[in-house]
Amino acid sequence: MALADTGIGTPAQLKDPNYTPPIAKAIPLGIQHVLAMFVSNVTPAIIIAGAAGFGFGSNSPDFPSLIYMIQMSMLFAGIATLFQTIGFGPVGARLPIVQGTSFAFLPIMIPLVAGKGVEALPALFGGVVLGGLFHASLGTVIGKIRFALPPLVTGLVVTMIGLALVKVGIQYAAGGVPAVDKPEYGSLLNWSVAGIVILVTLGLKFFARGMLSVSAVLIGLLAGYAVAYLLGMVSFANVERAAVFQVPAPFHFGFEFSLAAVVGFCLMAFVSAVETVGDVSGITKGGAGREATDKEIAGATYADGFGTAIAGIFGALPNTSFSQNVGLIAMTGVMSRHVVTIGAIFLIFCGLVPKVGAIISTVPIEVLGGGVIVMFGMVVAAGISMLSDVDWNRRNMVIFAVALSLGLGLQLEPKALQYLPDTLRILMTSGLLPAAFIAIVLNLVLPEHLSEESTEEVSGGLAGHGAGLKNDPAE
Repeated sequence: MALADTGIGTPAQLKDPNYTPPIAKAIPLGIQHVLAMFVSNVTPAIIIAGAAGFGFGSNSPDFPSLIYMIQMSMLFAGIATLFQTIGFGPVGARLPIVQGTSFAFLPIMIPLVAGKGVEALPALFGGVVLGGLFHASLGTVIGKIRFALPPLVTGLVVTMIGLALVKVGIQYAAGGVPAVDKPEYGSLLNWSVAGIVILVTLGLKFFARGMLSVSAVLIGLLAGYAVAYLLGMVSFANVERAAVFQVPAPFHFGFEFSLAAVVGFCLMAFVSAVETVGDVSGITKGGAGREATDKEIAGATYADGFGTAIAGIFGALPNTSFSQNVGLIAMTGVMSRHVVTIGAIFLIFCGLVPKVGAIISTVPIEVLGGGVIVMFGMVVAAGISMLSDVDWNRRNMVIFAVALSLGLGLQLEPKALQYLPDTLRILMTSGLLPAAFIAIVLNLVLPEHLSEESTEEVSGGLAGHGAGLKNDPAE
């Protein structure tokens, strides 16, 4: 259902979060929200398992752990969404906010687990739980710390997240990390399957409307999956072995304190919290034509944090609000939180049925590669879009230059930090945290204006070049 119509409710009702549309309309609207976020929600678990060495193509005896992580991604996205839509006490915005597994934490998590197998997961999930509790505590002060995270900083961070992940998309499309040294890596067959996903996704994004456009990545993956099946690249062995129903187990992967994990998750919580503030504001502005209240912003942050902490206990990765669903609300015009509650219940049902996770695990890595190339590219584009709100004076250019250069450089050349203690090395080689830290500190301490002379010598004559063009009378 692409647009609200008179069969759903009056214009006033559609702007009311507490309104419940007729159930025959509410169910498909709720499932739309799940379809819009489904691929993005399960992808982080697949990436972390791949980085740890028990993911697609690894032939690891621990591969069932990936299926469990996919299952928990769905279950706790649904539970965290209920925290937002229904709420309890001060927790939850009571708005149609869809929660899902966050991409933002991936650059922190990948160095923590790289090549270490399931043995790395207790420390990882220890960080998720403690970082989630810290994230929840930000609900009391979120309004006071927003000044330290202007578009210059948040745009840089989101861009860095995307840049850290684009390599993953290429590796997947070429055949996956386990195939790197094998002849089939980068074969025409692998790239053809990934290319079909990209082409179908782009075609729907540019030429379709409504739900077809919103679900373009999902439909692109289904198209690539169909082609891969016809080419004999799909195996259903895991589906046959998977249980029909499974209750999640607390501390399934164990719990261990790791300073690097806890510090990394706590620092990223600031960025995730600000992202949620933006999503809450986008929902109230786009859906109800008003600003978000302080109570709604605080409640959404509490739900973010507690949703993450509880997810970590059961083996799911950090949760955050999903921005693509904000766009879906603006498209449908339906502001009802109860519609999103229906979507959350559907996610919880999927999370309790391991066969759903097993079916997702049958998707060939090359097919997923086509999807994540688009998704991670969109993360970079979203960061650049946020940066478009920045006043690109010489001061901000210097801040961005230093933060990006150091952050991206450390990410590309991690051996440059081989003599640092393990905890500090893991945090620094993420690239994301040093870039964010430098940008925040420089933004707070540098004077508001830098002269042309102070930047010209380090910019190769390009400082202010764009501004100069605009003032050219010949233009």
